[in-house]
Amino acid sequence: MAFLNPHNKRNWLLVALLHLLVVASLGLVLRYMMVGTVPGVNYKYLLHAHSHVALLGWLYSAVTVALQVVFLPPEVHSKRTYSWQFWLSQVAVLGMLFSFPVQGYAAVSITFSTAHILLSYWFIYQFLKDAKVEGIAKGQHQVSFLFVQASLFFLTISSLGPWSLGPIMATGHSGSSLYYNAIYFYLHFQYNGWFTFAVLGLVFWLLEYRQIPFSLGKGRAIFWMLFWACLPEYLLSILWTKPAGWVYVLSGIAAVGQLVALTQLIMLLWPQRKTLLLLFAPWSRFLITGALAALALKTCMQVATAFPYFADLAYQIRNFIIGYLHLVLIGFISFFLFAFFEVGGWLMIKTKLSKWGIGLFVLSFLTTEGLLFLQGIFSWVQFGSLPQYHLLLFIASIFLLVGMLLFFLSQLRKTPLD
Repeated sequence: MAFLNPHNKRNWLLVALLHLLVVASLGLVLRYMMVGTVPGVNYKYLLHAHSHVALLGWLYSAVTVALQVVFLPPEVHSKRTYSWQFWLSQVAVLGMLFSFPVQGYAAVSITFSTAHILLSYWFIYQFLKDAKVEGIAKGQHQVSFLFVQASLFFLTISSLGPWSLGPIMATGHSGSSLYYNAIYFYLHFQYNGWFTFAVLGLVFWLLEYRQIPFSLGKGRAIFWMLFWACLPEYLLSILWTKPAGWVYVLSGIAAVGQLVALTQLIMLLWPQRKTLLLLFAPWSRFLITGALAALALKTCMQVATAFPYFADLAYQIRNFIIGYLHLVLIGFISFFLFAFFEVGGWLMIKTKLSKWGIGLFVLSFLTTEGLLFLQGIFSWVQFGSLPQYHLLLFIASIFLLVGMLLFFLSQLRKTPLD
């Protein structure tokens, strides 16, 4: 049921995948630095490059391309405006890739990251303007476009986090709770807002595009529950500061509201599960199932952190934070994007090379997640460290990089629909 023109912007997706390959390479270096030394490399600076390329090089690029090609007609998303936006954003990502490892947060890296924020504003304005002209919000894709509009809203307000860092640092609050809460503000509205709502928008788009019946009223109700839960759910990110009791109550209500909405979403999709899964090839069905499992686990973990004890635990044990972020950004969002672009005809998981690549990638992800959370549990119950923990994590990460390299190379052979 391929719905994407294989010759129209597919190279943009390959650029995004190349960024993911770079992210895996940087991640491997970071994990090697826990078992060995890399002269002249600052771990914290390299971590900044890793996270920015992951969010802005891979995920931002892939999601914005998906939104363009499925919601806008070809003659609209083929305008030069979108080309300028895409390629200038790649320049900004490359600038961050090369400046962050050298200087961390400083003049050059901040300039490139600021440029990317401004380019995202340009994309949001142009996309919504074109969608309004085309009447997308009133057509076949009414429910899915609700999620997309919300995703762009959350992308916009997430940028308030980076904008606030300058004044915070200028007033001598660098490293304070205010400083970290600004970073958590950005991260929350990125992965719980912008990316999550965009992915759910693409899910509903598939239902609408293939005319798979579902209740429009329930779809809208799920949207509004998730939307209003996402706003106060940010408070879960600041519970480590031990705020007033009402903050715990409000964040707990938001977390439970999201859990109820997820339950309603599963109930909405469950009667059509066979029809929906048949849209995907076997490997993509596996990825979609994994993405749904990651979303469910993410939601349950957020409910748990509404309790003071688990909120403190999550903050104190860094393994849980890293594992959670990877669960959301790789297990939920990236797995879905792989499957979505495969069913759309832009990626293929049919050749031996592509199957080996995605298989190694998924296996390594599951292994590293298992190690991260197991070590977190060991720290929780004061069992110390897993034997050779950092070495095992490094070895498992090698296969993450190898898997992505093989998968990327498999996509260069030919376009999937050729």
